Amino acid sequence: MKNITLFWMRRDLRLDDNTGLFYACQNEKNVLPLFIFDTDILDELEDKTDARVTFIHRQLKGLHEQLQAKGSSLLIKIGNPLAIFKQLVEQHAISAVYTNRDYEPYAIARDQEISELLKERNIDFLDFKDQVIYEKNEILNESGDFYKVYTPYKNTWLKKFKANPPTLLEPNLKQLHQTDPFDFPTLKELGFTKSDIAIPPLEINKPIIRKYDETRDFPAQDKTSHLGIHLRFGTISVRKLALEAEKLNETYLSELIWREFFMMILFHTPQVVTESFKTKYDKIPWRNDEKEFEKWCKGNTGYPIVDAGMRELNTTGHMHNRVRMITASFLTKHLLIDWRWGEAYFAKKLLDYELASNNGNWQWAAGTGTDAQPYFRIFNPESQVKKFDKDLKYIKKWVKEFGSDQYPSPMVDHKKARERALKTYKSALDK
Repeated sequence: MKNITLFWMRRDLRLDDNTGLFYACQNEKNVLPLFIFDTDILDELEDKTDARVTFIHRQLKGLHEQLQAKGSSLLIKIGNPLAIFKQLVEQHAISAVYTNRDYEPYAIARDQEISELLKERNIDFLDFKDQVIYEKNEILNESGDFYKVYTPYKNTWLKKFKANPPTLLEPNLKQLHQTDPFDFPTLKELGFTKSDIAIPPLEINKPIIRKYDETRDFPAQDKTSHLGIHLRFGTISVRKLALEAEKLNETYLSELIWREFFMMILFHTPQVVTESFKTKYDKIPWRNDEKEFEKWCKGNTGYPIVDAGMRELNTTGHMHNRVRMITASFLTKHLLIDWRWGEAYFAKKLLDYELASNNGNWQWAAGTGTDAQPYFRIFNPESQVKKFDKDLKYIKKWVKEFGSDQYPSPMVDHKKARERALKTYKSALDK
């Protein structure tokens, strides 16, 4: 049997402008794309109709068909990645394994194990930067340390980007391994069923991005790009999107830079997954009332903008960006519930859930993170409605019983909750 090179796909579910695939096809012959449905991750998902699994499955099916049209195929495996690679090295003559880097603690540990296994067999494990423009230590301050604050990070990022814009890489797909198609598993074989949640189409909507800075804060207008899930799973190239964003709207480009800022923070300080970035905030005595948390989760707080956001999330897997900040502030400040509870709930529900951004944004809202909103700034849900949903269109869309006897009274008084939060934070931080 011919020697093959494996290209292991993870968060890069596309053939165009894919760095690892480009270099595999440039340096090797008989490149076979591989995807592993990681049961360590799938088993953690409580909802067996999770829309993200349906999305990944659908995307892979499309790739499988594209590869078949080129006389190749996509090898799909289900199981623990290390166990799968132990089988693969026994079954195939593998020259090398190419992949694109991931920066989450689980992924780093997984790749280390697999790299060591392959090294024992004299098989090269080559990984590449693909899901970000700049990674790890590419954006540093003048003293050679990573940035803890977003604005100077952004300025350095932009300077570097404008001086040397990224180029798009088109892999030479003639180097793909020619083979009969492999079997493609059904969702049922993965232990899942098809989700009814609609996935936003993959489209760079130029008119929306062009006016992003003017319209992004108004949830009823829904003028956000809905590209989060596509960035999360790499169905779109971040280089392609950033090059478009630079031409269209700097505020939108800033959102892509925030994403990279949080990935850099996670890479350098992986402890933020379970601890506050500002460690003194771990002293805060959260109330953590389970019944109050349940009301927040279901969108029954009596604060219409909070409830609309939570119901949008529960129904669609999406929540408008402005409303994400309001709901997170309400949970951590008004209810004094640990940001980790909210972060975990969003992780279960958001189509575009990404550990670095979710963690970073929750810590920002709670005041515990890098570049955080100071703890004494507390969103007033009522004034947020007046500013961003004054016609109540967004609220009425999601809170059908709004204005009727069925709608609950506010679960806490804003003024009292605000005072309680300020007192609790201050006394914990003064110790």
